[in-house]
Amino acid sequence: MLVLRRADVTDVLSGREAEIIDLVADTYRSHDEGKTSLPHSTFLRFPEERHSRDRIIGLPAYTGGEHPVAGMKWIASFPGNVAAGTERASASILLNSLSDGRPMALVEGAVISAKRTAASAALAARELTRQSPTSSVLLVGCGVINLEILRFLSVALPDLNEAALYDTDPARAEAFAERCAREVPSVKAHPVGELAGALAEHRLISLATTAAEPHLDLSACGPDTTVLHVSLRDLTAQTVLGATNVVDDTDHVCRERTSLHLAEIATGGREFVDAEIGGLLRGTAAVTREPGRPVVYSPFGLGVLDIALAEYVRREAGRDGRGIRVDDFLP
Repeated sequence: MLVLRRADVTDVLSGREAEIIDLVADTYRSHDEGKTSLPHSTFLRFPEERHSRDRIIGLPAYTGGEHPVAGMKWIASFPGNVAAGTERASASILLNSLSDGRPMALVEGAVISAKRTAASAALAARELTRQSPTSSVLLVGCGVINLEILRFLSVALPDLNEAALYDTDPARAEAFAERCAREVPSVKAHPVGELAGALAEHRLISLATTAAEPHLDLSACGPDTTVLHVSLRDLTAQTVLGATNVVDDTDHVCRERTSLHLAEIATGGREFVDAEIGGLLRGTAAVTREPGRPVVYSPFGLGVLDIALAEYVRREAGRDGRGIRVDDFLP
């Protein structure tokens, strides 16, 4: 068994944004071709009121291709951690051998989860704005995920040079701007105090908040707006129904009271989903922009991405001699 700590994962993935985007794109293509196995995620919730917003999610997955791999991500989301000064999410990924089924690696998963999420968002932004490139983005929610999204957008969108930052806590937005300046210096990041005006000004918007219920519509947005709806529960059902919707997997995203699940409940169907990202990448699906309808990308966050990226880390770490080997983990 190989144990890969956060430092090992970070060292392997640092500066490899372009490679990670390519890996995510390849995995989406494989998923669209039916070369993956992806059961529904399992959500562990707790009966106590003090844990009403907390959850732990299990994502089992298999992906084929050049480097086939099976495994599971176990990720905890405790939003109260943010106020306490610690990260909201923590995760572990277990990879199993396909020759005998035995566990072969335990990988710290929070870094992988953040980077695959950001790579998915940046890939979608590149594909959905290809006909009309943008030079700015509005980041709503100043946390780990939007920092990674900005990092990956700076690679995927060569024209990007400005990031407006909005958070319900202005001090958090100010501190976030300083961190962006250090870590993504090619993009000028600055806080904004009023959300509606910022929505109108920017054609690319990334929503990465801890919202548990819909709280936002896109009526303030201008024409030709693309929204990366990463946190999945920000937009009202009516807003979803008034948009052109792209997802990673329709069946997975219409669950657990996401905004799209609420739209399905309201209409009794899923006809409002226009395309899946794998189909766009393979050329088997297309998106047509309509005046007054924003394009919204809502990725559920497929376990196949975590497993594929964790396997990439395992291979690279093995070449470099990283990690801790536990030879007597199994008999």
